[in-house]
Amino acid sequence: MIHSFLRPNVHHGGPTRSAVMDFVKNWTLPIAILSGVAAYFLYVNIPWLDSTHEAVNRMVEIVQPLLIFSMLFLTFLSVGPHDLRFRRWHVWHVGIQLVLFGALALAVTFISDMEWRIIAESAMLCLLCPTATAAAVVTRKLGGSPADITSYTILVNLAIAVTAPALLPLAHPQEGMTFFPTFMMIIGKVFPLLICPLVFAWLVRRFAPEVGKRLASFRDLPFYMWAVALAIAIAVTVKAIVHSNVPTGYLLAIGGVTFVCCVLQFWLGKLIGGIYGQRTEGGQALGQKNTVFIIWMGYTFLSPVTAVAGGVYSVWHNIYNSYQLYRQRHSLR
Repeated sequence: MIHSFLRPNVHHGGPTRSAVMDFVKNWTLPIAILSGVAAYFLYVNIPWLDSTHEAVNRMVEIVQPLLIFSMLFLTFLSVGPHDLRFRRWHVWHVGIQLVLFGALALAVTFISDMEWRIIAESAMLCLLCPTATAAAVVTRKLGGSPADITSYTILVNLAIAVTAPALLPLAHPQEGMTFFPTFMMIIGKVFPLLICPLVFAWLVRRFAPEVGKRLASFRDLPFYMWAVALAIAIAVTVKAIVHSNVPTGYLLAIGGVTFVCCVLQFWLGKLIGGIYGQRTEGGQALGQKNTVFIIWMGYTFLSPVTAVAGGVYSVWHNIYNSYQLYRQRHSLR
C-alpha cells in the first residue's frame, strides 16, 4: 500500500523533468533570443552592477569569439578536406549577392535624401554580407550538409573581400579608403574565425583521430554553444539599439527593409538550392548572415546608423531558423 502510494510521486518528477528538457530542446533559439533581451534589461537595471559594465564588455569580447571558434571546431571535426566541394548553386548564389550588392551600391550614388540613403545602405549591407559561420551548425541540425555550406561560406567570403573594396567607395566615398587596405581589413575580420577552427579540426583529425571522434560524438553541443553565443549577441544588439539614439522612424524603416531582405534571400536561396537538390543548404547559405560583419561594416565604412541593420537582421533570421527547426521536429514525428 505504501509502495503504491509513493509510486506516482516517484514517476511524477521524471516526466516533468523530461517535459522541461524537451521544451528547452525544442525551443532553444527563441529561448536564447528572449534570454538575451531579458539579460540586458535586467543587468542594466541593477544599480550595484554599474561598476562592472566595462569588465563585462571586455569579457563578452573574449567569450563570444571563443564560443564561435569552439562550436565551429566541433562541427568541422566531421568535415574532412575531401568533403569540401564547390557546387553549381554556389556560383548562382555568389552571383546573386554580388549583382544585388552592385545594383544597390550604384543606386545609392543617385540618392541625395539622407533618410532614403540610410535605408538603401542598410539593404545593401544585408545583401552584401557573407554567410554566417554558424550556418554549418544550423544546416546540420536541419539535416543538410555542413560541408557544402562551409565550402560556400569560404567562397563567398573571398568574393566579398575582393568585391566590397571596389564598390564601397562608389556607394560611400571616404578619404583614404583604397582597395588594398579595405581588402586586408575585411580578410582580417572574417577569416580568422572561419579558417582557424577548420584547420585546427583537420589537424586533430590527422594527428589525434580518437580524440576527434570522441569530440565529434557530441553532435548537439555546437548547436547549444551557438544558442549561448546567440543570447550574448542579442543582448549586445539590444544595447546597440538602446544607445544608438536612432529615431523610431529610422528603426522601423530599417526593420522593414531588413525583413524584406531576409525573406527575399531565404526564398531565392531555397529556390536555387532546390533545383540542385540542396534546398536547405541553399536557403541557409543566402539567408543566414554574419550579422556581426554587417554591424562592423556599418560602423567602419558607412553611416553608424546602418549598423543597426545587422542587429535587426539577426533577429529576423533567427526567428526564421526557429520556425524551420519547429517544422522539422513536427515532420519527424
